Amino acid sequence: MSLEVLWSAALVRWMLAGACLLTGCASLPAPAHAPPSRAYPQPHDTPLGRLAAGSAPHPRLSGFRLLVSGEDALGSLMTLADHARHTLDLQYYLIHNDESTREILQRVRAAADRGVRVRFLLDDIHTAGEDDKLLALDDHPNIEVRLFNPFPSGRFSMITRLALSLTDIPRINQRMHSKMFVADNALAITGGRNLGDPYFVRSPTSNFLDLDVVAAGPVVRQLSASFDEFWNHRLAYPVRTLATARPSASDDAAPSLAAPTSESALPHDARLARELERGRLDLVWAPAVILSDKPAKIVSEGDPGREENIAQDVYSLMRSARSELIVISPYYVPGERGMALVRELRSRGVRVRVLTNSLAATDAPVVHIGYARYRKRLVAAGVELHELQPRLAGGRSRIGSFGSSRASLHAKALIIDRHTVLVGSMNMDPRSEKLNTEIGMVVRSRPLAGQLVKLYEDVTLHSSYRIALTGDDEVRWLKEAPEDREAHDSEPEASRGLRLLLFLLTPFAAEEML
Repeated sequence: MSLEVLWSAALVRWMLAGACLLTGCASLPAPAHAPPSRAYPQPHDTPLGRLAAGSAPHPRLSGFRLLVSGEDALGSLMTLADHARHTLDLQYYLIHNDESTREILQRVRAAADRGVRVRFLLDDIHTAGEDDKLLALDDHPNIEVRLFNPFPSGRFSMITRLALSLTDIPRINQRMHSKMFVADNALAITGGRNLGDPYFVRSPTSNFLDLDVVAAGPVVRQLSASFDEFWNHRLAYPVRTLATARPSASDDAAPSLAAPTSESALPHDARLARELERGRLDLVWAPAVILSDKPAKIVSEGDPGREENIAQDVYSLMRSARSELIVISPYYVPGERGMALVRELRSRGVRVRVLTNSLAATDAPVVHIGYARYRKRLVAAGVELHELQPRLAGGRSRIGSFGSSRASLHAKALIIDRHTVLVGSMNMDPRSEKLNTEIGMVVRSRPLAGQLVKLYEDVTLHSSYRIALTGDDEVRWLKEAPEDREAHDSEPEASRGLRLLLFLLTPFAAEEML
């Protein structure tokens, strides 16, 4: 997710300099002594590990299933928590204190009650005002919460955090964006989703079209190795070294992160739970590898070294396309390097297809400025460019029903020549490339690629605008579904106020900060 409030370091400094003069700026305390720990070393001796090994056609292959519907994703996370026997490792960019998160963390706490060791690593960017709830979770003797790349003080609001961190803007502008949920180092879920109602299509107003993957086999050990690197890094602070409970915390009206809920049953579409009950995982088995940024990327000040950054691996993967490249990214800012890659692929006859958000669908309008700068050039180069509509067409059974809620693309995936896929947390934009730490899973599987192509084509046909150029080199948005054809000459379904705001901000939106 983009950090709109940090899109220009100069602007942030200008807005908050007065506050800094009044309050003084703070710095992080020295790294606290936090005993290192590692993933569970014997996953094959756990029930989940034995089930994964027994379901695999070959020990070197890993198993995968796409989690497209929010209900299936939520049920799978709850199922992993229910079936863990030794460890649970959670790594997330953000969590919401809402019903979905509480249902998941209630089951995580229940696992801790039965003796499961829980390590919960959370980026600190969206934790303002949540210290009491994180401390309450950390109170459990089997749960440890660490905050990655924290703000030094002013923890009760984003404004105070920024005001007290002006001398440290380069560091706090870089965030841990990875997501994973690992049970017993044997089964895992990773991809684009954070924890919260919008990611599981449970919000009445706005929800994400998102994508995760259930993973089993050797690739899970690679995920755990990445988790361990972040967990044991000097920027992973135990929550108690940063936060103190407020005296009035007990009067806080917001429920605890792991408070019991009235709707705690597994969702109806809990496929993983059914598979565990019958003792057989129905997965696609294929070779795979994890691409993971190093935590040291956070201290690179936007200039990460080759060994810290997976961006070059991702570019190489895209460049390997021989017939077709499909890009699914909510924030798509190709930059000059990306444009050069597009031109190279098109010169070799490679079909390039892209799905991103329309202005009306995006949750990060400032990033849309960067994308819009390249829109005409992309189409002129021969890219088949589609933007998600804010209202999905009805009857999309595979992705679940969004009802009347607004839809926003949050899935991140690449499909190369319909035989290799990358699913993960990385957006195709400068922030993911240079600033945030990201993780991705590369799988060589025609069946998995075929499922993603079908999803892409279903969404682009029925729930997107195709971007075209008129004879006067102006952008047109075309709906081409058989049941709904129309054309627009300006950003469809975006308010005049939003379009005006972006027009005014465009000269100041530094691309490297988007």
